[in-house]
Amino acid sequence: MIHVIATIELVDGKRDAFLKEFHQLIPRVHAEDGCYEYGSAVEIPTSIAAQTTPRDNVVIVVEKWASLAALEAHLKATHMTDYRAKVKDFVKKVSLQVLQQA
Repeated sequence: MIHVIATIELVDGKRDAFLKEFHQLIPRVHAEDGCYEYGSAVEIPTSIAAQTTPRDNVVIVVEKWASLAALEAHLKATHMTDYRAKVKDFVKKVSLQVLQQA
């Protein structure tokens, strides 16, 4: 199984607009072959000492895929190309961690 943690840094004030588009995308991704999990999360404040300061302009996407091939097919899907075009003006930076179980 492949795990992906995508950290998406957004233009200030654009998180809600980004999430609106992202939530419309989720059912299409869930229907893809090999998708086990795909969803968004935002940071919240806690009293946990090791936590960094929550960032209002960041969305984390947590994904699980059956294989690297399934992930690569997902990245090439038409709905992903369409989604990237819709959110391009909201996104400052994207970083990915692609992991396998240890």
